[in-house]
Amino acid sequence: MNYKFSAITPEISKLAEKSLDSYKIDPALYTQYDVKRGLRDINGNGVVAGLTNISTIKVLNTGEGMPNHGEGKLYYRGIDVEDIVAGFIKEKRFGFEETVYLLLFGSMPSEKELLDFKKLLADFRFLPPAFTRDVIMKAPSDNMMNSIAKSVLALYAYDKNANGISIPNVLRQCIELISLFPLIAIYGYNAYKYSKDGGSLFIHDPLPELSIAENILYMLRPDKQFTELEARILDLALVLHAEHGGGNNSTFTVHVVSSSGTDTYSAIAAALGSLKGPKHGGANIKVAMMFDDMKQNVHDWTDEDEVRSYLQKLLKKQAFDRAGLIYGMGHAVYSQSDPRAKVFKGFVEKLSSEKNRHDEFALYSLVEKLAPEVIAEERRIYKGVCANVDFYSGFVYRMLGIPDELFTPLFAISRIAGWSAHRIEELINSNKIIRPAYKAISPMREYTDMENRMD
Repeated sequence: MNYKFSAITPEISKLAEKSLDSYKIDPALYTQYDVKRGLRDINGNGVVAGLTNISTIKVLNTGEGMPNHGEGKLYYRGIDVEDIVAGFIKEKRFGFEETVYLLLFGSMPSEKELLDFKKLLADFRFLPPAFTRDVIMKAPSDNMMNSIAKSVLALYAYDKNANGISIPNVLRQCIELISLFPLIAIYGYNAYKYSKDGGSLFIHDPLPELSIAENILYMLRPDKQFTELEARILDLALVLHAEHGGGNNSTFTVHVVSSSGTDTYSAIAAALGSLKGPKHGGANIKVAMMFDDMKQNVHDWTDEDEVRSYLQKLLKKQAFDRAGLIYGMGHAVYSQSDPRAKVFKGFVEKLSSEKNRHDEFALYSLVEKLAPEVIAEERRIYKGVCANVDFYSGFVYRMLGIPDELFTPLFAISRIAGWSAHRIEELINSNKIIRPAYKAISPMREYTDMENRMD
């Protein structure tokens, strides 16, 4: 059989052109019928579709009659993320594992609870026999998000109670997946690089005594070596990406799919498909690529006028990908500050000094300063625009030597914690399948016999 999965044939092009008009909807109809496009109102605020105990996203009121123009705050289970970060940094601990515990179980772990939970994660950090050979290394993908999704769906076949949706069983599945995501992401990348470039294929087994952040660097690097600062800033990135409310696209996907009563592996695979999109988890790659282009086209990185001119060209679709966007700037909720970016920035500066890349950090800081001004001038947006967490994360991953192909998978390695908590919350609290309404606007027509149809 001749497979043509990649070919857009003339026949396909012709059919697509013929059918295009049947899909188009007049944008004015959305206003006419008061349809909330993207489940957002005219001001960009999300339509309330559910309730959650897991995290809170807030914009503090400035008291100046601008309720959506204050400082952004993020809370995990009611606890300020900035306080969580300050706590484990002060006590010189890695924080991702206790953040996972908090999201799953609703409270901060005691010292003994945290040790027991870390041991549980380590006990689950092993793939089934021959899984790497039979699943991960077979038909490796050039996109690691698809590779992870393939592996997640394959794990279903190794689970003797794959379809069970009792809370203990789902919790067991989620903890296993949280433990296994770093392995299947990094092994998937190594298999892809080996199939593409040849050379040596190295597969490092994780060490039980290492944190998740440490194990990621240990498994990824051929020499298994990393500095303490590298591991701690990666751990911080995992904490800040772990959860962000029930309404973000991938987490809402978990709620929607879980409401059907399907298995955990299908729900998480669906979330991975959502996170892969460049409008969601793929944004950090776009930021890094945008800065690559900026560094080639801006001769003096310290010249505010030259940097401002480049940003104006971005918005006018005259630079980079001609999309008219400054990637990493702006957020659906935050306007004045994204608390994740604010926490991240100080540690990014430390890492840039260790890596002797302070000039690049200064360029990022300058863009963060100028972009809101340029956007306000060009787009007449005055509510405020701030750097989001994606603005710095790609730069951090580049400094850590993490390949671009693993940027979004790192997001998934972190966000699986939030997805897991939201899946359990949906299964406990909802007994209805999520089914929003779509208004049909197609005119009614009579059926036509075959002999009377026109080509």
